[in-house]
Amino acid sequence: MSHLLPLSRVARLVGQPRHTLQEMIRNGTLATFDGMVELDELLRAFPEVKWDDDAEFRRVTEIKEKAFAKRVLERALPDKDVLVARLNELGDDYAAAKALLLHYGNVMTWLDEKIDELEENASAETYHALHTVRAFLLRNLAETPPDAVLAQTELAQERILKLMSAHVTIQPSGHEFFVDGNDTLLEAALRNGVSLNYGCSNGNCGECKARLVSGEVKKVHAHDYVLKQAEKDAGVILLCAYAPVNDVVIEANVAEARDIPVQQLAAKVKSVEVFNPQMAALHILAPRSQRLRFLGGQSIQVGTKGVSGRYAIASCPCEDRHIEVQIPRRPGDPFAELLFSALKANDTVELEGPYGEFVLDEDSPRPVIFLAFGAGFAPIKSLIQHAMSLEIAESMDLHWLADEAGHYQDNLCRAWADALDNFNYVPHEPTDDLDALLKSIVMDYPDLHRFDVYAAGSAAQLEQAREHFVREGLHEARWFAEAIDR
Repeated sequence: MSHLLPLSRVARLVGQPRHTLQEMIRNGTLATFDGMVELDELLRAFPEVKWDDDAEFRRVTEIKEKAFAKRVLERALPDKDVLVARLNELGDDYAAAKALLLHYGNVMTWLDEKIDELEENASAETYHALHTVRAFLLRNLAETPPDAVLAQTELAQERILKLMSAHVTIQPSGHEFFVDGNDTLLEAALRNGVSLNYGCSNGNCGECKARLVSGEVKKVHAHDYVLKQAEKDAGVILLCAYAPVNDVVIEANVAEARDIPVQQLAAKVKSVEVFNPQMAALHILAPRSQRLRFLGGQSIQVGTKGVSGRYAIASCPCEDRHIEVQIPRRPGDPFAELLFSALKANDTVELEGPYGEFVLDEDSPRPVIFLAFGAGFAPIKSLIQHAMSLEIAESMDLHWLADEAGHYQDNLCRAWADALDNFNYVPHEPTDDLDALLKSIVMDYPDLHRFDVYAAGSAAQLEQAREHFVREGLHEARWFAEAIDR
């Protein structure tokens, strides 16, 4: 039987991003079978891959994690019960493979004996044919296939990956991610930017219920919420309490912007990062028992000491409890003045949100152009990081049109461009002739009908930009914009 691998695991094995593999599939240079890649096909398509050298993959992953301000994932072993279950499964696979090989050996012995029996009374012609068949079998059995070493190495690495992590597919959305280390299904989904339903995240509310369609899971955290017997019989589990033993498929709803309720919570200031006199970032740490659910591109109301303001979230939903908002210093904004003058680590802030529907179209396979006007970089940054975590965009181009605050996170954008082969960063200096600048940008895209465009800036800037992009071929429905001068 052929050895089939999911596309996500193939990407890890060969050190290539998924969008590269998907492009190969579209071009016909990589064949798939029901969304899976056969081992022989993998070896054919990547004959020069050094299977023991995933330095490039690790480099990209490291830069992505730093860019997201994620915690560095511990290269920890899974929960001991999960690890034992995976080792047992690996042992069962090994025993089954060994039994099959023994059976094949017996078949070859029987075949050899049968040829001896037939040769006794065979004609010269039949004798010659049987002798030729025997020689052919012996010769091919004695030879090592040219790609056997590659296949052996690939299989060994694939088994290690399966031991250390499990692949998860969400139905009906089709989202995929890996569960590494000690993460539960919920933790891994959120870390990969997949917005599943949850409430307390510690087993009390039952909001993270989902149905296990296939595969095996192990309970790794106790939970107080009591599942009904009918739910248990149907395969319902709490995502916050279970980890996968092997590759699993689960049935769960992935939230859209309008599905996420407005939440209120008190959180702590982690730090205040002042980029320059015009722009600062407020880094907030949500409590473990009440994390903020949001999607990339949404905004929140932040308040303390009697003042508040609504600002775009600049961080990715995949960043665990960390929330970043970027706040320009504008006249008439008392919260911004407090941020620049008095707010400090460990102060308490009240959060309310999320608000807005400026979020990714996760079903779109199109390449993306991001257009950030000044402080509009904040929601664009959130969208870019969310797209990176989901690995959904064929390519991403970021055009940042600076204002007086400048390109205050220029190094971060350049790190993205250096690390990711499908990301292009073009900074633009402040200009008095916005029309000319926008015209030069759209002229770089003669095939605008193929793209999605996400833009954030003032209402006037957005309308000016929309006219240029639509005039040059962008479909109106593929223009997504968020005004930040409310």
